[in-house]
Amino acid sequence: MRLVVLFVILACTAGCDQTTKHFARTSLSQTGSVTLPSSFIQFTLAENPGAFLSLGASLPQSARSALAVGLAMGLAFLLVYLVRALSLRWLCFVGLALIWAGGVSNLVDRFFRHGLVTDFMVFRVGPIHTGVFNVADFAVVAGMILLVACSRATPRPGEVHYSDKEAGG
Repeated sequence: MRLVVLFVILACTAGCDQTTKHFARTSLSQTGSVTLPSSFIQFTLAENPGAFLSLGASLPQSARSALAVGLAMGLAFLLVYLVRALSLRWLCFVGLALIWAGGVSNLVDRFFRHGLVTDFMVFRVGPIHTGVFNVADFAVVAGMILLVACSRATPRPGEVHYSDKEAGG
């Protein structure tokens, strides 16, 4: 059952992410930037050579390629963990699965778009705004929020609790 859920999360996350990136590349490359009437969401095309918030963008291409390979290995290990950790709470499982799926979708960009990831959304509230991001980034952040919620939840008897594993318990 977990394997089915895992691949449904991957299909939904990567499918939505890759589709919206395609639309962003085709539409925004011609129009530049589009702000919705509420000014809450702005769509602007950015091809990001770095990681989250362009971290590492100034590194040499060889270093970024090595990091992408390391990320691929980390995602492979996370997949194995998700498949084998049968006592992992569902909330933790879904959180880690969202992180995995978002990472895989951005990795697809890295390998097929010459090391670049397409970002295109900015949220604005008055003078405060996010960096430019994509659906896969949103999935990773949602997964992190679920992991925090999972670490705060009370475990049932005999259930592995995410924070217990970190503490060695």
